[in-house]
Amino acid sequence: MQKICLATALLLLCFGCSPKQPRYVIGVSQCSADIWREKQNAELRMGTYFNDGVELRFAAAYDSDERQIQQIDSLLATGIDLLIVAPNQVQTISPAIDRAYDSGIPVIVFERKTNSQKYTSFMSADNYEMGRQMGEYIAKQLKGHGRVVEVKGLKGSSPAIERHNGFADALAQHPNIELVATLQGDWTEESGTKAMAQWLATAEGQQAAAKGIDFVFGQNDRMAMGARKALSDVSPKYCGIDGLPGEGGGIQLVRDSILEASYIYPTHGDRLIQQAVDILDGKPFEKEVLLQSAIVTRDNAKVLLMQTEEMMRQNNNLDRLHKKADTYLQQLDNQRIISLLALGVIALLVIAIILFYRYHIGKMTLRRERVVNTLWNMKPENDENENHDENEDEDEKTEEKEPATSASLFIARFKEAVESRLEDSELSIEDLATEMHLSRVQLYRKVKAVTGSTPVELLRTARLKRAYQLLLTTDKSISEVAYKVGFTAPSYFTKCFKEEYGQLPGNLRA
Repeated sequence: MQKICLATALLLLCFGCSPKQPRYVIGVSQCSADIWREKQNAELRMGTYFNDGVELRFAAAYDSDERQIQQIDSLLATGIDLLIVAPNQVQTISPAIDRAYDSGIPVIVFERKTNSQKYTSFMSADNYEMGRQMGEYIAKQLKGHGRVVEVKGLKGSSPAIERHNGFADALAQHPNIELVATLQGDWTEESGTKAMAQWLATAEGQQAAAKGIDFVFGQNDRMAMGARKALSDVSPKYCGIDGLPGEGGGIQLVRDSILEASYIYPTHGDRLIQQAVDILDGKPFEKEVLLQSAIVTRDNAKVLLMQTEEMMRQNNNLDRLHKKADTYLQQLDNQRIISLLALGVIALLVIAIILFYRYHIGKMTLRRERVVNTLWNMKPENDENENHDENEDEDEKTEEKEPATSASLFIARFKEAVESRLEDSELSIEDLATEMHLSRVQLYRKVKAVTGSTPVELLRTARLKRAYQLLLTTDKSISEVAYKVGFTAPSYFTKCFKEEYGQLPGNLRA
């Protein structure tokens, strides 16, 4: 009777609480994490509001080729339907993108190029044209005479290469403008400061500073601002690229005369997600999409800032409305679940009453038969059957129980094997089975029989418990903790942590 009731309860709970499966799962592999990509990620999430049933899984490589390759492979392993990727460098990320494409996963390469043609669609602005127009703008401001320093973005990335080529070609048309130095940054403000400071410490840099520097072109606004910090004793003018809205963005910096000009580098996460859904829906789409952009100067910065701030305000309003709608829908789901649980409880009570009635009526009938048989000096026919049934039940219970000592020793060995290699992101169940001198199937059955969980579930739980301790006892960042316990993507670690503990990793330290 208990088994039947338990099974009925589980069925009702599964029916009432099963989450809605997404229509499409889209992986987003960002080469870095910065304000430009934060804006794009927010637009991607906004785009899902207009495309029901789309789940996004984000990963940020923080300018590491190796990490981005691992994250792409990890996203593929989770079962995504499409991959959006901004490659860290032209050559190194191509094999991972090729693996995704060759496995039948559509690939949208965004903003940065690779040296492979294995992609479904490419979407970006014209980085060469941006560099060329910034060169022409500076030449016009200098009236054809002057000295310029350039700070490049990450070495080997397609925007850095193309922006430099466009900039150099533009200045080549003005022989009296000297490109004094081309310094190497990595898109961060700190790299702009460091590159400029190191150059100024050289004899070449000191001589150039003594002669005067008229303009500094940072291949993005942040590097231009970083170079500005290092040139406190020199007073050139500064230009950058990105032209982000909001506080501290390029448009505001131009309006406030901190930068002379910037160039809007469009994020267009909403258009990107629509392209992805069109591909998955089998609709027509363009393979090569060139996004429009524009230069920002003091003449138009104020108007552009007003426009973008209004758009941001409307987007924030839309986001709040969507969250309210989500809350309302969640409340409806909760009410539905409560109703189903109530029906389930009623059903269980009915089943229990029926079983209880049948059980006791059966016992009363058996007792009456025994009384009649006794009165007639007859041997009760059901005694042997009843004893036999009871013996069978005892045998089944004995067979189902495994000696506690043996089970404890096995789990102790399994725990030791897991914890000794917890940092290894490549650790597989096959590896654990080999270490314990078992086949993969034997290990799975043994662990499942003893614990009720699979080896994969226990491995993930062990990693999350270790991560919980590290977050409480160390000052490591969330990304560092994720990699320390064997996760290949901080975003996936955060998702698993919240599922396990009901809160985000960052909230643990709040």
